[in-house]
Amino acid sequence: MACAASGIPGLFETGERVFVPGSASAPVDILKWLEEVPERSAGLELTTTLIAGINRFDVARLHPTARTAGNFMQSDFREPQRQGRFRYLPITYAGFVRYVREIYQPDAAIAVVSPPNAAGEVSLGLSVEMTALCLARARRTIAVVNSRMPFLARSERLPLSSFDVVLHSDTELPTYGGASQGGDAETIASHVASLVDDGAALQVGLGKVPDAILRAVLDRRRLRIHSGIVSDGVIGLAQAGALDSGFPHAVCGIVGTRRLYDWAESQDLIRVQGCDQTHDPARIAGIDGFIAINSALTVDLFGQCDLETAAGRTVSSFGGAPDFARGARNSRGGLSIVALPATYLSPAGVASRVVPRLGPENMVSIARYDVDVVATEYGLADLRGRSVYERAEALIDVAAPEFRAELRDRWAEILERI
Repeated sequence: MACAASGIPGLFETGERVFVPGSASAPVDILKWLEEVPERSAGLELTTTLIAGINRFDVARLHPTARTAGNFMQSDFREPQRQGRFRYLPITYAGFVRYVREIYQPDAAIAVVSPPNAAGEVSLGLSVEMTALCLARARRTIAVVNSRMPFLARSERLPLSSFDVVLHSDTELPTYGGASQGGDAETIASHVASLVDDGAALQVGLGKVPDAILRAVLDRRRLRIHSGIVSDGVIGLAQAGALDSGFPHAVCGIVGTRRLYDWAESQDLIRVQGCDQTHDPARIAGIDGFIAINSALTVDLFGQCDLETAAGRTVSSFGGAPDFARGARNSRGGLSIVALPATYLSPAGVASRVVPRLGPENMVSIARYDVDVVATEYGLADLRGRSVYERAEALIDVAAPEFRAELRDRWAEILERI
């Protein structure tokens, strides 16, 4: 069957399990189609990799009998979660891979693909993530051929004829605008960059600090990229000659501006692969000199990191950060870094992101034994080989100065109990 995505007929049957990809490969037309008429989603069980800040999907607009699950939490999902309409899956990307391989079998899997080449092959384009795995497991496969999806030379490709249903779209792909330059992010980046030597293998996430870190290492050479989702910063690395032309650079997705998408189509350095390859901790550990650079919302004096909650509410997810942190810790010469601003603006005023101890309102997203260095605008807290007491002192030293006395007082109280 072939039709325009704006004129989808009865695409799903009641009770079907449907995989919906996210990031730059989210099927925007289908999501909108489901939101517009609740009856279309009656009884469906959707499993998604939609990402907060990149993909928007109003679960509350679906039919009351529809259920959605995903490994990324968004603030808009809190009420549907309380109602049992959204299931947050607290699993890493590597965990999601195992879930698909061993437990999850969709009735239908969607893939947003490029127009076919002369051989009739389509590219999964900017994002592979879990899509190839789910297509292989699905009883029925659906291709959305989007004229705006680039055909990437080094992304997974499939014969268009292998899909059971083919839809056509000209909808703009999801984009990620990145963040402005300047401020504390540049200072944090300069501290982190001091740990990155020529030839290092890098994983970075999305956001203001990761973007600044990539700008701070433009003068390095033979850098190797093995990461999750990357954004426009990789263009600068490639143009500066910072990347090792002989290394099989790999990411599971590319998301950013239209400029990035055009560049991605014209380059042949970076491969877009499934998370079974990019997020495998054993594979990561086998890359010497692997440096994982992740962010956090809060870190405590034990080195435990919360990537999920703010003011007691779940606002984000840990994604693949624990996979990369664990892999980096086991890489020969590797390093697991968590970089974050020392403060944030709360409703009560400026508050410290370095706290005495994560409380019951927090989540431990990255364990203390998977963190080597914590970076803020005030410097680096190198935790390697340090005792519990020494780690706390190092972390207090990179907290904002106005909170250090209070942190020391609270740490003295904690010492009486450990």
